[in-house]
Amino acid sequence: MYKRTAIIILLLLMPFLLVAQKAKPKNDSNYDDRLLHFGFSMGVNTMDFILKNVEGSDLRAEVVSLKPGINIQIVTDYRPSTYLDLRFLPGVSFGQRNINFYDLNGAKWGETQVIESSFLEFPLYLKAKGMRMNNSRPYLLAGMNFRYDLAGKKEYDIDRPVYIRLKRPDLYYEVGAGIDFYLPYFKLTIEAKMSTGLFDVMVHEPFPGFEQYVNSVASLRSQVWSLSFHFE
Repeated sequence: MYKRTAIIILLLLMPFLLVAQKAKPKNDSNYDDRLLHFGFSMGVNTMDFILKNVEGSDLRAEVVSLKPGINIQIVTDYRPSTYLDLRFLPGVSFGQRNINFYDLNGAKWGETQVIESSFLEFPLYLKAKGMRMNNSRPYLLAGMNFRYDLAGKKEYDIDRPVYIRLKRPDLYYEVGAGIDFYLPYFKLTIEAKMSTGLFDVMVHEPFPGFEQYVNSVASLRSQVWSLSFHFE
């Protein structure tokens, strides 16, 4: 959590550091003049849950061992005004979340629940840009993202000791910040983003004989932290 917060703070402070730079020749670019342009994006993510336990339960669930994932997207950018862009970045992302259960004494109980996700993503953002400083420009980002989890299962897999299932569709709100760097032949963007699911994605139908896993968890809301590199 602290590393993710530090990345966002660094990106927010970077524009102020850039102000102090000496003036440099600007790379010629018509990216900001085009009504519509395209690109692609690659990045890394960390998937998490906002987990709420059932009050009075004999078990307590906790997300542990966050694993890095990847995301790949296509960039479509529409510029309705000088300092605002409308962006659509359909793509895919892959990640994993692990949940452990503990009894009242704090001892680990049962099997670690390894929950993998393979998302189809359809995010739509509004990008508010600052003034260009030399060959860089800071911005803030906000929007909504519809994700569909291809790894979500309709039935339990009896060959795997995973007794928690997730619903496939979910809607997220997303906020982020980044910096556009104008290079001689393309524009490179570094962007940090937080994405939070609006709904409980847990399927509250326990596997027969292993009801404790589902019955001790009140709700699961997805949360994704990502660091992306856009090439436009």
